[in-house]
Amino acid sequence: MKKVFAIFALFLSTQLVMAAAGSDTDTKNKKGETEMTEAQKERLAEIEARVDEIKAMDFSTMSREEKKDVRMELKDMKEEAKRAGGGVYISVGAIIIILLILILVT
Repeated sequence: MKKVFAIFALFLSTQLVMAAAGSDTDTKNKKGETEMTEAQKERLAEIEARVDEIKAMDFSTMSREEKKDVRMELKDMKEEAKRAGGGVYISVGAIIIILLILILVT
């Protein structure tokens, strides 16, 4: 049984080394792609200004439809900001591998 775990750990370690070697060039490309252009920066500034305006509004005087419109506008702006901002994502496979390694180490 220990031999099976040793072989499995060896297999995973070689896979991770190959993935790590290839990921250096990928991260450089991704960093270049995630840098925001001037137009994106301006749009994010506009979104932030609009959010500040919405925070300053008095919702008690608004009708139900007006409140709903403001909520929908905020949702749309949030989605747009997420798309422009990028982010770091971990795949399910990577999480499983990390968990397996942690289990094998302990």
